[in-house]
Amino acid sequence: MSSPATSTRAFTDAPDRPATGVLERFSYDDAIARMFMIATVVWGIVGLLVGVLIAAQLADPRFNLGLEWTSFGRLRPLHTNAVIFAFAGNGVFLAVYYSTQRLLKTRMFSDFLSRLHFWCWQLIIVSAALTLPFGATQGKEYAELEWPIDIAVVFTWVVFAVNLFGTIAKRRERHLYVAIWFYIATVVAIAVLYIFNNLVVPAGWLHSYSIYAGTQDAFMQWWYGHNAVAFFLTTPFLGLMYYFLPKAAERPVFSYRLSIVHFWTIVFLYVWAGPHHLHYTALPAWASTLGMLFSIMLWMPSWGGMINGLLTLRGAWHRVPTDPVLKFFVVAITFYGMSTFEGPLLSVKSVNALSHYTDWTIAHVHAGALGWVGFMIFGMVYWLAPRLFQTPLAKPKWATTHFWIATIGILLYIIAIYWTGLTQGLMWRAFDSQGQLQYPDWLESITPLIPFYWIRVVGGSLYLFGALMCGLNLLLTWNARPKVYEIPVYEAARLNATYREPAIAGSTLPKNSVVEFARTLDVFSQMRWHRKWEGLATLFTVLVAVAIVTASLFEIVPLFLRKGDTVRIDSVTPYTPLELVGRDVYISEGCMNCHSQMIRPLRAEIERYGEYSKPGEFVNDHPFLWGSRRIGPDLARVGRKLPSPNWHVRHFNNPTDTSPGSIMPRYTHLLEKPLDLGELTASLKAMQTLGVEYTNAEIENASITARAQAKLIADIVVVEGGPTGVEERKVVALIAYLMRLGTDISKPTAPIVATPTAAATGGTP
Repeated sequence: MSSPATSTRAFTDAPDRPATGVLERFSYDDAIARMFMIATVVWGIVGLLVGVLIAAQLADPRFNLGLEWTSFGRLRPLHTNAVIFAFAGNGVFLAVYYSTQRLLKTRMFSDFLSRLHFWCWQLIIVSAALTLPFGATQGKEYAELEWPIDIAVVFTWVVFAVNLFGTIAKRRERHLYVAIWFYIATVVAIAVLYIFNNLVVPAGWLHSYSIYAGTQDAFMQWWYGHNAVAFFLTTPFLGLMYYFLPKAAERPVFSYRLSIVHFWTIVFLYVWAGPHHLHYTALPAWASTLGMLFSIMLWMPSWGGMINGLLTLRGAWHRVPTDPVLKFFVVAITFYGMSTFEGPLLSVKSVNALSHYTDWTIAHVHAGALGWVGFMIFGMVYWLAPRLFQTPLAKPKWATTHFWIATIGILLYIIAIYWTGLTQGLMWRAFDSQGQLQYPDWLESITPLIPFYWIRVVGGSLYLFGALMCGLNLLLTWNARPKVYEIPVYEAARLNATYREPAIAGSTLPKNSVVEFARTLDVFSQMRWHRKWEGLATLFTVLVAVAIVTASLFEIVPLFLRKGDTVRIDSVTPYTPLELVGRDVYISEGCMNCHSQMIRPLRAEIERYGEYSKPGEFVNDHPFLWGSRRIGPDLARVGRKLPSPNWHVRHFNNPTDTSPGSIMPRYTHLLEKPLDLGELTASLKAMQTLGVEYTNAEIENASITARAQAKLIADIVVVEGGPTGVEERKVVALIAYLMRLGTDISKPTAPIVATPTAAATGGTP
């Protein structure tokens, strides 16, 4: 069971020792909590609205609305960033700013920094909303924001860290409660992850290239991507759980010792798990296997946290049927348990071979996002609203209605997508009695899923409707607030300058070897050694940082030092200038959100797509574009399978002309917008800085070379019966890039390239 002092503080916020010395008077800054609460709900509605729209786009491509900036590829990263960083992010800051002050018995370190943090974060979100739909993206999942916005994120995170650690430094509560441990881990881990994954070489104000290439970039991205889930969507929400659940239940945390085990195992083990996203890819097998092993080990501590949360409700279960806050918390923790069981399951190689690239992963992610993260936030908001607005919740029954509508919405959503995911995985690998692919046509695995995509739209719409009810409920509650908020004043003693370790029971016993050994065992079993750490905030933070950095380096350093893991292929050469422009267009349009470029060494994939992918193919790829799902087929060998430029022109103009039943949006703007080579020189110089073997002469003549290659492709389009003038359009660059893919690992024919000399004379190379 829990330590009495810790358990009491969990829901009374009482000091853990009598106040001695001069009492100091202080008040809490609840205004900043109100600001973050409003932002949380508003951005949550926006993020969910975009999510419903892109779900509808998969069910019927007409919902792409025929606009360049409303296509699925452009809006999908807007949805993920809005839900993760706007909705969940503001929810995290709401929890931290409210609970930290009360747990540490002090106002935040700086009111100015609190408000600077708030407004900077909202500006970052607005910047994402303005840049992502217009194609300014780094092309890496959950890390799409371009480098000026990344700098703003880092600056804002530093402001947040200074404010949090400054508050810890001036606390009036000696021992850090478990929620604070998780907040510290979040701040430290996200700083490390975000900075090192987003190191780029700029090629313009909203254009850059990752400093990593190929397999190394893939590793760094999923080291970040998986741990963004761990340390932005898990650890702070566990801190939220450990504070707000005991508050709402009016019961102490079930087990102090279990919370210690839960915390340290999560902090140390989670960092290793990222490579399990890359099973059977060009990443070295040792790295993905290591990620799998640590993912499996994560199951037990994660369920330890779930058990600690649910058993905190002992003695309060009778209130769950009538209390909407507890309803949200119970279902949220249940979804946490489900997700943290399924995550290790999906990391097992044999299961991953079936699930990866399918909607199964999407269902898993949304079970965690909508069930765990979303319900924790809504439960916290409903508990906080009367306290922050100092008036009863306007519509208490609406909160219960919101719970049931959202729960039904989640179930409709994830059940439908689990079904589509399993259907996709089984159809892609199915062979007939003759040993041939049973469904060789890609669209055979898409058209049966459309009814389930509509069920997902209905489920997502119900969840959105519940969020709208919450927003309206908060608006009505805010409207009934008092004209002037009451600001309670509290008293507590300042901490002593020096810290003494708490007395150990039995210390008056005679000092002999047997007694000393017994005392040592007692101290260890009761976790009293950890009690000392809780009183030393600097030491505690350093230990967290050491755990995170050490675990990261043990994986990262060998990958970067083992040259044999990325053997270069002589036939793989840098992209031509036009192909590089086309690759940038591919990234800008968000094509990697629907298509992968990674053929795994599995029989079904080799039969369907061609020779499996090798690490040496990607040495010039900044960033990597392996993708994480297949709404459309893999494109790693598309240059060999579809060498016709006019097919691509027809496909971009109207996908159903070439692929009846396709759910791909039309890209008519690519055939209308002029080919822009204005950033080509800067792009090539940035690539040269990264080690890609472009000569100065190639960079100097890049525009001439690109125009010549565009003319050659356009001539072939005309010969094939296509339109004229393609060489002046943006689409020609994307076609050049697609026709290059997969051709240089073994070239059956010469690629379509041009030289400055050929361009000048009007001839062919």
